[in-house]
Amino acid sequence: MSYVIADSGPESLTLIASQHEDWIIRQAITLLENRVFNAGPVLDSPAAVRDYLRLKLVAEPNEIFAVVFLNSQHQVIAFEPLFKGTVDQTPVYPRVLVQRTLALNASALILAHQHPSGNTEPSGADRAITERLTSALATIDVRVLDHFIIGKGSPYSFAEAGLL
Repeated sequence: MSYVIADSGPESLTLIASQHEDWIIRQAITLLENRVFNAGPVLDSPAAVRDYLRLKLVAEPNEIFAVVFLNSQHQVIAFEPLFKGTVDQTPVYPRVLVQRTLALNASALILAHQHPSGNTEPSGADRAITERLTSALATIDVRVLDHFIIGKGSPYSFAEAGLL
């Protein structure tokens, strides 16, 4: 990575620092992807997935609904941001999720989305879509293992809260 410094004013130094921080974040995501996803690990603890999802989603300015697709041994097949929304909502279509799940031949899923507001408490809409998706996927024998809401602090886990 190379930098061009037009002048040595505080604005230029702030830009350089910001670019360097962005590079560090990209490197951290790459390391986590290599450790967690590219090796096809068995996901027996939510900690690695939680950290990965935080890095991938927390800085997004608008809501993104993402899915970690897993095989029958809970090894990662793919991570995909499926739906993009606005600052306070994302349209999620069960049909699209079911189609993608079948295309990848996934046996289980981990759902995730972030709240740009930072509040990780699930809304009524979050609870409703989780139930809808869980029901739709159950018809094709696919389990939803968890649904994480990413924001400030520790992500909210539907499974740990007893909602799945």
